[in-house]
Amino acid sequence: MSLVDQDTAPAPLANALKGAALIKDEVSRLPDGPGVYRMIGDNDEVLYVGKAKSLKKRVIQYAQGRFHTNRIAHMVDATRSMVFVTTRTEADALLLEINLIKSLKPRFNVLLRDDKSFPEIMIRRDHVAPQLRKHRGAHTIKGDYFGPFASAWAVNRTLNTLQKAFLLRSCSDNVYETRSRPCMLHQIKRCAAPCTGLIGQDDYQALVDQAEAFLRGKSRAVMGQMASEMEAAAEDLEFERAARLRDRIRALASISQETQINPETLEEADVFALHAEGGQACVQVFFFRAGQNWGNRAYFPRVDKSDEDPEVMGAFLGQFYDDKPIPKLILTNVEPAERELLAEAFGMKANRKVEIARPIKGEKRQLVEHALTNAREALGRKMAEGSAQTKLLAGVAEAFGLEAPPERIEVYDNSHIMGTNAVGGMIVAGPEGFQKNQYRKFNIKGTELTPGDDFGMMKEVLRRRFGRMVKEEETGEASSPRPDLVLIDGGAGQISAVMEVMADLGVDDISVVGVAKGPDRDAGLERFHVAGKAQYMLEPKSPVLYYLQRLRDEAHRFAIGTHRIKRSIDMKKNPLDEIDGVGPGRKRALLHAFGSARGVSRATMDDLAKVEGVNQPLAQRIHDFFRKS
Repeated sequence: MSLVDQDTAPAPLANALKGAALIKDEVSRLPDGPGVYRMIGDNDEVLYVGKAKSLKKRVIQYAQGRFHTNRIAHMVDATRSMVFVTTRTEADALLLEINLIKSLKPRFNVLLRDDKSFPEIMIRRDHVAPQLRKHRGAHTIKGDYFGPFASAWAVNRTLNTLQKAFLLRSCSDNVYETRSRPCMLHQIKRCAAPCTGLIGQDDYQALVDQAEAFLRGKSRAVMGQMASEMEAAAEDLEFERAARLRDRIRALASISQETQINPETLEEADVFALHAEGGQACVQVFFFRAGQNWGNRAYFPRVDKSDEDPEVMGAFLGQFYDDKPIPKLILTNVEPAERELLAEAFGMKANRKVEIARPIKGEKRQLVEHALTNAREALGRKMAEGSAQTKLLAGVAEAFGLEAPPERIEVYDNSHIMGTNAVGGMIVAGPEGFQKNQYRKFNIKGTELTPGDDFGMMKEVLRRRFGRMVKEEETGEASSPRPDLVLIDGGAGQISAVMEVMADLGVDDISVVGVAKGPDRDAGLERFHVAGKAQYMLEPKSPVLYYLQRLRDEAHRFAIGTHRIKRSIDMKKNPLDEIDGVGPGRKRALLHAFGSARGVSRATMDDLAKVEGVNQPLAQRIHDFFRKS
C-alpha cells in the first residue's frame, strides 16, 4: 500500500473549538483527495475512523448538522480534535482505515470481535523429509500452507485423515534425527518412517506430492492414481500392498463423507451471511477449499441499531481479511457497501483478482442460504443466552448485596503440588459470558513462601493483579479494568488474607466473596464468605448457585491446566540446556552419541571430546557440570 507521509494534527485554533465548529474549521485546510480521518474525543479517545475519496467533501458533511441518526450527532458533539492521513488512492485509504479500526477499536465504528487467527495445514519444505503439521500465524517457514480451517477440531480431523492416506511424518526435527527405529505411528500405518530409511527419499517425495495435489483440489486425480496402483498390485499378487492402498483410498473418501456440504461447482470460496435483529448481528462464515467444506464459525460484530446491513457487511469483510489470506471468490447474502472498492483493495493485497458476489440462483445461492440459516440460529441462541445471563447477574447482585448487576466478575484459584510449579489463575465473566481473552495466569514467584502456603500464594496473585491496576489508574491507562466482584476459592482464612492485600493497595471498595466447598466437598452445599458477615448458603438448586459453581469450576480448570503445562515443561527440561556453550547442534550431537542426558553424565572426558563440535574446554565444562550436580 502506498501512502503519502502526511499525518496532520489539529491546528492550534482548533483546540478552542469542539463538535461541528471544530470540524468546520478543519475543512478549510483539507485537500480534495483521498485519505483517512480520525475523530478524537476527551482524553484522546478515538471515536471514529473513516475514509473518503475526497476528505474535504466527506468531512464537511459532519459540519452541516444534518445527521441521519442520533448516534452520528452524539459522535460529532463529542469530537474535540481530528487527525488526517492522505493517501494516493481510495483503495489505499480503505486498507489504512481497516488497519486503524482493528488497532484502535473506535467506539462508533462497526467492530469485528473475537478476531483469532485460523489454524492451517502446512507441508514444511525446509527439510529433506517434509513434515505435515498444524500451523497458526504468519507464514515465516518455507512450505505450502492450506486453509483456513474454522476450528482446531476441523484441522485435527483432516490431519488425522491425511496421515492415514499419505503417511507423512508429523514428528519434530529433533525426534526425527534421533530415531533409531520406527515409532508407533509407523506401526499403526500413519507414517512411512523416513527417519529410519524404510522408505526411499524419492518414494517419500511422491507421497508429499500426492498430499499437496489433494489439498489443492485434485482429489479425484489422486484417488484415481491410487486406485490404478491398487489394481496393478492385486494383479501382481501383491495383496498386502493392495490392501494398504485400499485403506488409504478409504481414508481420503472419509473426508468427503464427514463434511456436511461439499459443493460440486466451487473449488475455493468463503461464504458470508449476515443476520441482524434487535441491535445485534451475527455473521456466519463458511470456508470452502479444494472443493471441500473446511468448517464454519459465527461472529458477533459490535453494531448499532442504525447501521445498515450493507455497511455492516462491508466493515466486517474489511476487518476480517486484514490479516487473513483472501480467496478468489467471496459470496455474501448482502451486497457490501462499496463492493467494487473492497474487491479492488483485496486484489491489491492478494496480487490477483478477487470477486465479491451476491448469488441469486444455483448452488452458490444454496450455500449462502445455508449460511444465513446458521447465522439466524446462532444469533437466536446468543440472544436467549444473553437474556438468561442478565437474570443470573441480577441474582448475583441480590445474593451478595451489590448495588447493580456486575459487569465484570473476576474469579481466582491456585494450583500446585506440594508447592511446586505453583500458579495462580484468573478468569473473567460478564454479561457476554466467559471473556477468555481476559484470562490471566500468574507464576508464583515469592521465594519466602512456605511450600503449599495457599494464603501466601493468593496474596501474591492479588497484590500483583491489583497493584498493576492501581498504577494504570494513576497514569490514565486502562488495560486492567476494575472488577465489580471478585470471587476467591476459599473460606474465611482466604478472605482475611485477600482483604489485607486489598486494604494495603487502597482498593477495599471492591466486593470480595469467598466460595468454600461444602462438607465432603459436595457441590450445592457451598458456603459463601464476605468480610464482616457470617458465612451463609444459597438456596439449593438455585440458578444463581449453579452459575457460581460454573465460575468456580472454570477458574479451577484454568488454574490446573496452567499448572500442568508448567509441570510438563519442567519435566521435559534437559540438563544439557543449562550448560554454557551447549546449543541445539551440540546438544543433538551429544544425545546422538550417548543416547540420553544420563548417558552424557556418565561419559568420560575423552569420550566427550570425541563428539563432533565438542572441544577439550567444553568437554571439561560438561564433565564438571554433572560431577557438581
